[in-house]
This record gives sequence, C-alpha cells and structure tokens, in this order.
Amino acid sequence: MTKAAPSPDRQPLPIKRVLDLLAHGEIESQGLLPWSSNYTFLVNVTQADLQTAAVYKPRDGERPLWDFPEGTLCNREVAAFVVSQTLDWLIVPPTVLRDGPHGPGMVQFYIDCDPDEHYFTLKNNRRFSDAFKQVTVFDLLINNADRKSGHCLRDVDDHIWTIDHGVCFAAEPKLRTVIWDFVDQPIPDRFISDLKAFRARFDDPHDPALRTLARLLSRREIMALKRRADQIIDAGCFPRPLPGYRQIPLPPV
Repeated sequence: MTKAAPSPDRQPLPIKRVLDLLAHGEIESQGLLPWSSNYTFLVNVTQADLQTAAVYKPRDGERPLWDFPEGTLCNREVAAFVVSQTLDWLIVPPTVLRDGPHGPGMVQFYIDCDPDEHYFTLKNNRRFSDAFKQVTVFDLLINNADRKSGHCLRDVDDHIWTIDHGVCFAAEPKLRTVIWDFVDQPIPDRFISDLKAFRARFDDPHDPALRTLARLLSRREIMALKRRADQIIDAGCFPRPLPGYRQIPLPPV
C-alpha cells in the first residue's frame, strides 16, 4: 500500500500513515449522518498533530438483513478497501476495523466532496469515463448488491471514490448497480491485467492480502471472489443485466 491519500491540510499522506491514524487515533463523535440505513457517525480522529474527519459505522448499529450474516457489514466495508488496494486502484477510501465509542466497527477516511454530485451528474463528463469503467469492474468483482449513484464521489482533485460496500462479497450473484452504460464494451486491457495479477494471489496461501480477506469473509465468499475474477477475465467485456432479475438498486441515488 504505497499510494497516497489526501490529508486534511491538502498534503498527501502515505496510505500506511492514514491507516495508522484511523486505527489508533482518538475518536470523537460529531453526530449521526442523515439518511443512512444503518447507524453512521461523522467523527473526528486525532493522533498527535494529525486530525481527520472520518465515517464510523459500529457493528451494533447494523440493520439485520435476511441475505447477509448478521454483524458482517463492517467487515465487508474493510474487505472492499483491501481489494481496492490490492488491485492498486485507490477506489475505496482508507478503511479500518477497530473499536469505537459504540463498539467495534469500520472507520473510513472522509471524502470532501460536493454532495450534489454523483454518478448521474458526472457520467457524461468524458474525463471520468475510465474511472467509472474501473468502478464497474470493481463492482463485478466484489458482487456489489447496492451501487447507488450517490455512492460515487468526486473529490477536489477530480478523483472518483466509492463508498458504502457493506452488502458486497456474497457467494450468490447479487449485482445491483446504476452503472449499465458500458454494456458489451471491452474491458480496458490494463484493468484485465490488474485482475490477472489479483487472481494470481489466490495461488499463494501465504499472500498477505488474501490472509487479511480470510479474516473478514467466509471461505465460501473468498472462493466466489476467485471465481468472479476468472469470469471477468474470461469474458473480457462488460455484461448485460440478467433477465428477470432486478439489477438496479432502489432508490437509485
């Protein structure tokens, strides 16, 4: 993890330093964020002379779902970050699993963005086309069951980030997304190359990224992740929605 993320004073910090801040800094709650289906807090995280805003989702605040094991949504948020970093894509903001004011949960670096911007407002801007293709491949890989338009954020440096990955990594097909603009188009070669490098890690039982994922997901989910990587590589193009299956989340934004 060598890439950098923006810091509060706009100077880039190494990912490792950001993760250390999120994992070990003192958390001070600023209140609940509105319109969240689960308890989601805006917090300040402080360590020595560093401070950042972050999003804290405690495990005890997760709404039970019939199709995901109870108490696992925060694990999946962290797993999405691990996959993003292993691919070297920097799609998911730095995210850790740690104890907080309301018990263990995920803490994620806060992305400063215009809340009125999202996928639907940005998708026709050509300079973001490759970024959204990358997001689409990422969602196929992690089996994202809830890619809403508002989960795509543009920061002040024009980088596209994605958030809210609590309902990902199911072993059964559950893809639901608003991003269907690239149907039948070839997946860019560089993304396929990154997927092949990611897939190769499954052949090493001591790979650190896979060992981390094994602590966050079930063995069945890990095997399904491997299978989806193979399927995307073999297909080489963006899929069509499956007939007879609702593959757009509600609400879409």
